[in-house]
Amino acid sequence: MWYLKNIWKIKDLRQRILFVFFWLILFRLAAHIPVPFADMSALAQVFAQNQMLWVFSALTWWSMESFSIVMMWLAPYINAAIIMQLMTVVIPWLERMKNEEGEEWQKKINSYTRWLTLPLAILQSYWMIALMNMSAWTNVVNLWDLSVLIPVILSIAAWTVFLMWLWELMTEKWIWNWISLIIFTWIVAAIPPIFWKIFWMAAIDSSKILPFIIFLWVIILMLILVVIFSEAQRNISVTYATAWWTATKWNLPIRINQAWMIPIIFAIAMITFPTVIASFMQKSANETVQSVSTWILANLSWSNPNFIYMWLYFLLIFAFTYFYVSVTFKPEKAAENIQKKWGFITWLRPWSQTSEYIENVSTNLNFWGWWFLATVAVIPLIFVKYTDLTQSDLLITWSWLIIVVWVVLELIRQVNARLVMNDYEAIK
Repeated sequence: MWYLKNIWKIKDLRQRILFVFFWLILFRLAAHIPVPFADMSALAQVFAQNQMLWVFSALTWWSMESFSIVMMWLAPYINAAIIMQLMTVVIPWLERMKNEEGEEWQKKINSYTRWLTLPLAILQSYWMIALMNMSAWTNVVNLWDLSVLIPVILSIAAWTVFLMWLWELMTEKWIWNWISLIIFTWIVAAIPPIFWKIFWMAAIDSSKILPFIIFLWVIILMLILVVIFSEAQRNISVTYATAWWTATKWNLPIRINQAWMIPIIFAIAMITFPTVIASFMQKSANETVQSVSTWILANLSWSNPNFIYMWLYFLLIFAFTYFYVSVTFKPEKAAENIQKKWGFITWLRPWSQTSEYIENVSTNLNFWGWWFLATVAVIPLIFVKYTDLTQSDLLITWSWLIIVVWVVLELIRQVNARLVMNDYEAIK
């Protein structure tokens, strides 16, 4: 309580907290406003026939279920950012300009990302509507009537651009990234009903008491594991020459979980996308298409995962972990920065040996980070296979623990830093 009172006493922090709560409430209200000209009865039919859509709807605070104006959320903006990041790595002259211009180039990349968000929002909204229509007996939105289609797509795209502006505003006004904050509030709000459902299942059926107790113990152990791996890092000692007669030592920290939760998110998207398409293709008149879709639904089932699903999920997390770290972490850049500041790692020559050493450390830590992510992701599938719990019950309480722990730890660090800054200014 004393900690919360100190936070509330600081005017700057109080205003930021109230500002964030206001926009969170606004976003939650917008999630209930449907797009114009949408057939809600056809939409209900789509969700009744395809249970996978409930997952994607849950990830956007159930905005897809109401065919909301914010149903695309920030997906086009995130995709645009990923595209620009990959282009910077793949295209040599873009990477060269990034190294030469530094902060100015980052501003250009941010500008290009904003402009790319609009066409992506239009394309993705059209694709989403077409996907919905493929699964319904009647059209959710009439794609052949331009007087209907254009207002619908422009409404979704406009609100996506608005959310992009809101994200940048919230990141500027708040002490942290508001996307993670929204996901955090969604998880925290959804966890109590899930625990209550599992508890009620155990209360009415005595055979489910033991699985419920095991479930609680594993949740506690997983929470401890997530906290340990979220904070675990390897410190590489670097010596910097401050003058010809003195030197200071600093640490170059490299985390075990360098990829955070990105590989799990990418793996979920990759492994569920064929299932969504296959569920729509079952109505095809082509027997080959029907047989392929049937095999996909039988072996890549999200609600009833088998060993093929688990191994594929496991390997996708492995691939995306190493791919993401290779894109975001550059040992050559780290070695160059150390050299520019007149630093060195003991017994290693600058540039090539330093870069190779940092790369080896990162690769070794990345191996354990991959095992950590894969364990957190695959254990819930074992619960689903051998207990009465469903994927929707475990979607939040397992993998998303990483987000909850990370957000809480980061918020505590940021708030403590501001409290210290406030105390320092008061002393001055």
